[in-house]
Amino acid sequence: MIYLDNAATTQMKQEVLDEMMPYFREYYGNASAVYELGNKSKYAIDVARDRAAALLHTKAERIFFTSGGSESDNWAIIKAAEMLKCKGKHLITSSIEHPAVINTMKALADAGFEVTFLPVDEKGLVSVRDVKNAIRDDTILISIMTANNEIGTIEPIAEIGALAHEHGILFHTDAVQAFGQIPINPDEMNIDMLSASAHKIYGPKGVGLLYLSPKASHIRSLIHGGGQERNKRAGTENVPGIVGFGKACELAASTVNERMQKESELRDYFIKRVLEEIPLTCLNGADGRDRLPGNVNIGFKFIEAESALILLDQKGIAASSGSACTAGSIDPSHVLLAIGHNEDEARESLRFTLSDVTTQEELDRTVDILKETVDMLRSANVFYQR
Repeated sequence: MIYLDNAATTQMKQEVLDEMMPYFREYYGNASAVYELGNKSKYAIDVARDRAAALLHTKAERIFFTSGGSESDNWAIIKAAEMLKCKGKHLITSSIEHPAVINTMKALADAGFEVTFLPVDEKGLVSVRDVKNAIRDDTILISIMTANNEIGTIEPIAEIGALAHEHGILFHTDAVQAFGQIPINPDEMNIDMLSASAHKIYGPKGVGLLYLSPKASHIRSLIHGGGQERNKRAGTENVPGIVGFGKACELAASTVNERMQKESELRDYFIKRVLEEIPLTCLNGADGRDRLPGNVNIGFKFIEAESALILLDQKGIAASSGSACTAGSIDPSHVLLAIGHNEDEARESLRFTLSDVTTQEELDRTVDILKETVDMLRSANVFYQR
């Protein structure tokens, strides 16, 4: 199999699994216990927290472990809104956010908050000017993703964060797709809250983190119960998962520059071949430095993406048509609609996302099979034949 859906999830690294294994059976103590077996689990969590903090160039005390990116997004947005509602009830986000942000914002709108969903340009970029124009006296929170999970566009987070801080507004970013893939420094990028997930960086599923700056450190818990995570996030810790996340962070920190260069070169090679060798195609999203290194999203006129994915799967290629969290939906991608595609065009796009072990040979084979697949689907399309 040629696996090109790494934006959905990545294969866990062997080093990550090896570090996790002892905490399933040998060091299985509850981290809240006072005896030695529990202390081993607590120490392992502390090490993982240090590793996650190092990847973000921040302090360990600002990292709080969660069950994943969706929980982190919900925690940051809901609790920040509740905490600041006495100052106002206006929230700002973009029209291309992950469902974990968009649906959380919609839930807050149902609860009496007012949400502005900013448009994006044809490349998926949020305009800093649009953010500035949307800010009101009662704006209390801005949430803009670091990079889009479908089209790979990297947003001007530092500039938006600076603008938020000029107006005394909290700034959150969903960094699930960008965390560990590109350098991120919350202090330098004016980020108050940041969400991330382990399984996007070759770690285990079911574990994530929320970064809270000193400015946001007093937001309340989303999950109530015991005193875990320094009284911020209740529930017995998933020690093996947290250990794995920490190891994945350590590996990501040591290889990020190398991976960026390799994946960017392969990404551009793949895009070039597809656009040059398959007619009636277009690249969705930004290019060059404004795009995640491993993301390719291409529109193929006169095909149906779901049919193409089935045929590619039969040939041993795993790809997608958009966010894994909306797979199976009959609705076209809200991201592709937001960048100006109509519903038919949005249903004609495929996403290929690379990993650090993707090879040029795999991409060459993918292009060859893709050419056959597109030809087959177009030959059966009466509109193409006309």
